[in-house]
Formats: sequence, structure tokens, C-alpha cells
Amino acid sequence: MSKAGKGMTLSALAMMIFTTVFGFANGPVAFYLMGYGSIVFYVIAAILFFIPFALMMAEYGSAIKGENSGMYKWLEVSVGPRFAFIGTFMWFASYVVWMVSTASKVWIPFTTAFAGSDQTQKLGMFGLNSTQMVGLLACLWMVMVTFVSIKGVKGIIKITSLGGLAVTSLNVILIIISGIILVANGGHLAQPVQDIMTSPNPSYQTPISLLSFAVFAIFAYGGLEAIGSMVDKTRNPERTFPRAIMLSALIISIGYALGIFLWGVSTNWNAVLSGETTNLGNISYVMMNNLGYEFGRGIGLSQTTALTVGNWFARYTGIGMFLAYSGAFFTLTYSPLKTLIMGTPKKLWPEKFTQLNKNGMPSFAMWAQCALVVAIILLASFGTPDSSAFYRILTLMANVSMTLPYLFLIYAFPKFKKKTDLERPFEAFKNYKWTVVISVVVFLLVLGANAFTIFQPMLDGTGYRDTLWMIAGPVGFTVVGVLLYNNYTRRTKNDKK
Repeated sequence: MSKAGKGMTLSALAMMIFTTVFGFANGPVAFYLMGYGSIVFYVIAAILFFIPFALMMAEYGSAIKGENSGMYKWLEVSVGPRFAFIGTFMWFASYVVWMVSTASKVWIPFTTAFAGSDQTQKLGMFGLNSTQMVGLLACLWMVMVTFVSIKGVKGIIKITSLGGLAVTSLNVILIIISGIILVANGGHLAQPVQDIMTSPNPSYQTPISLLSFAVFAIFAYGGLEAIGSMVDKTRNPERTFPRAIMLSALIISIGYALGIFLWGVSTNWNAVLSGETTNLGNISYVMMNNLGYEFGRGIGLSQTTALTVGNWFARYTGIGMFLAYSGAFFTLTYSPLKTLIMGTPKKLWPEKFTQLNKNGMPSFAMWAQCALVVAIILLASFGTPDSSAFYRILTLMANVSMTLPYLFLIYAFPKFKKKTDLERPFEAFKNYKWTVVISVVVFLLVLGANAFTIFQPMLDGTGYRDTLWMIAGPVGFTVVGVLLYNNYTRRTKNDKK
């Protein structure tokens, strides 16, 4: 059999892309922030970001292969080592911010699994408010996960894969239960369809705040950089890969659009989501609880029984999300860090950072990472006035930090296309002028979405704190990256003397 005849088929590749990218929690967040209008943003993001960016990653992955292939190598070949290190360091920083955000949010599904609703806002004790207590618990979680990860986590990851199955099943539950509720209510939606570009959320009423939502749409298609290595594992990649990208973009867009619409079947924004206890941390559990309640009422159960059904829906969601968070956390505690240290020149790092323990883990570097995450959590939890502000800042920081590294890859792509010494088994962009145009459009889309997100709170006059938090992360990590690289170049020059 020829090499072209081996590898993944169109349907297998499209399914792999779907499972990598599609996130159940993105639907509730989108509905909470923008209502039905979020569908428009998600479709536009699929066309202007998902499809071209995925094809760029596929070209990188097919042309620059090898054991240490990845973001650093792609950027180094395309632009140069300094640019590559800073871009890769920003990519690593995005996972540090993700850990800060998730270590704090993980206690929401944990308490929901036991109580049927978010109990983290009732945790105030010892003179500390609930946000500060959650911050301390998040620090404890980070220390515990680091300690376990250093010793190896294969068994834990197998168990937590059940969480992935549970979260996947939530999409099926949403579709079936929403259909039953829609029939029971005679086709009436809980959230009326009016001007879809008018958000029911009072915080998303101005043009700038609407545009700032674009970063959530881009974030919903995150994880695409991971599929670049799949090109050489695909059957007839020249034809199959572009088709798989288009097919998966269509399926994911329809999935998000259908999910957001179906949330409107059971959830009236003002009645369910306008409460002070609802925030970006617990929105999925609030809406799943309400889905179960409306299902109970729709099939004729008493209010008390319907409330119980709602609690069990929330518990199931809490168990699945807690296990899924745990599995991702145990992996991401060491994987990005190890990739950064092992995929970049060894002399960039202090000697202890590059030493691996008997389990193959960079234990010293992992504890240093843990200390950094704990410090940021303490600053955020003790520096914000309430839980809503806390989770809003964490979510926005994660969205910005996870999408900013894309700018490095997009900027480098036209330079990558100009390289004449690379073998290119897969090419989606064959006309250089169109490559530049598409790269500029995608770059400006990601840059604009982040700019609007970062400066929207300041421009709307709602407070400078959010803006400062979102700026502090990228600027701080960029400075650290530059200092590390400058120190590396100085040491390299001294060694040559």
C-alpha cells in the first residue's frame, strides 16, 4: 500500500479536530454574555479564524517535522531564535494563566457535585471572604497536583478520562432534554428571539463591549496548534486535510449555534442569569440545573421534585467537569513546561530547570511554576472585591493569554512561506500575495479582539482593574522572556571567548 493510502480518513480527522476544539462550556458562557448574538460571532470566527489558522498550522506541521517539532521550531525556522523563544514563552505563559484560572474554578464543580449547586460563595470563614477562601483552596490544589504529577500521573489520567466522556454526554443531554421542553411548552422559547445583536447582559450593550466578545469566539476554537502534527498521519493529505478543516469548521459552528439556541429553550436570561451569585465560573452549572428544573416542570412533576431533578443535572455536570478539569490539570502541570524546556536550547535555563527526576519530570521547574501560580492566585483572590469580579478577571485573563500566542504564529507564516529550503508535502496557500492578505486579516482579527477585550473595561468606564490585570500577564511574561533570552545570548558569547 502506498504512503498516500495510509493514515486517517476524512471522517476520522474531522472527528479528531472536533473533539480537540469543541468545548461544552463555551455555549453557556456565550449565551450568558451575548445571548443569541453569540451565534453570529462564532460563525464569523469559524470563517475568518478557524479555517485559515488551522490550514496554517497544517502547513507548519507538514514542513517542519522531527522529535522537537512544535511552536518553537516553527518560529525559529520562520523568523529566528529570539522571536521563537519569546513566542513559545508566551505560549507557556498562557498555560500558567490557565492553571491560575482553573485551580480557582475547579472548586465550583467539586461543591456542585455534592450539593447540586455552587457552594463556593458560602465558604467565608476565619475572617476571610469566600473569594479569598477559594483562592487559598486553589493554592492547595496547585500544590497537591504538582506533588502528585512529579511522581507520575498515568493512573489518574485514565480515571479522569471518564470526565471527558461525561462532559461529551452533556451535549446529548442538552439536545434531547431541550427538545422535550420545547414540545412540552408548545414550541415557545424561554428567551424570546428579538434583535439578536442586542445582548440581554447589561455589561455587553456598547459597540466596544460587543466587539470585545470576539475573543471568546476565537477562544472557543482554541487547540488548533495541536493538529499541525497530524498532516503526515492523514491519508492523501493534500485533499483530505483542507476538506477535514472545512467539515469540522461546519460541524463545530453548527454545534455551537445549535447549543446556544437550545439554551434559550429553557433559560430566560433575566429570570435565571441576572442574579448576583451567577458568574463566569458557575454559569454552566446554573444553566444545567435550570435545564433539569424546566424538564421536570415540562413533564408535569411538582416544583419540589423538579428542583431535585435540576440539582441532579447540576451534580452530574459537576462530577464530569471536575474529573475533566482534573485530567487536564495533571497533564498541563508538566506537559507545556517540559515542552518549553526540552524544546528550546538547554543553555536558556538554569541548570536545575533542565534536570529530570526518575519519572522523567522536571521537578525543580515544576515547583518553581507552582510557586508562580500560587503567587498570582493570591494576588487575584485578595485583590478583587467579590466573586463575580474574581471569575470575570480570571476568565478574561485566560482568554487573552491563550489567544495572544496565535499572533506569533500568524505573523511568522508569510516568512515561513518565503523559505525555499523546506520540503512542503502539504500546501493550502499557494499564492504568496493571497497568503499575505489572509495572514493580515487573521492577525488583525485576533489582535483587535484582544485589544477590545483588554481596553473595553477602561473605555466603558467600568473600572481599570480588569484592564490592568489583562495587560500585566502578557507584559510581565514578555519581559521575563526577553531577560531570559538576553541572559542566554550573553552566556553564549562568554563561552565562545
